[in-house]
Amino acid sequence: MRNTVAITQGCYFFITGIWPLFSIGTFQMVTGRKTDLWLVKTVGLVLAVIGATLFMAGARAEVTLSTALLAVGSAAGLAGIDIVYAGKKVISSVYLLDAVLEAALIIWWGVVLLLQPQSAIF
Repeated sequence: MRNTVAITQGCYFFITGIWPLFSIGTFQMVTGRKTDLWLVKTVGLVLAVIGATLFMAGARAEVTLSTALLAVGSAAGLAGIDIVYAGKKVISSVYLLDAVLEAALIIWWGVVLLLQPQSAIF
């Protein structure tokens, strides 16, 4: 189960991360206009690397405590930013959908970590 959640989150982060790198126009059509495109692309690249790392860990069945911390921490950070800045109307409310998906990933990780004994997880 831990490999499945790592692969799923890895794919989600990788795809959403590379999107602005390959088509900033369509990215902005969905998420709203951005002023600092270099920053959007930087965050996208970082997300893509996190996604590739999570995917690889899951695919190789090498999900460790560090992997889980990276997954949950990055999802929580993104969800927090989404909620705060969408709430302040700094970013589009479409980011609240991302916050819901991030919360779902955090809950999924929580279930995985609670259902599997420590020795089987790490």
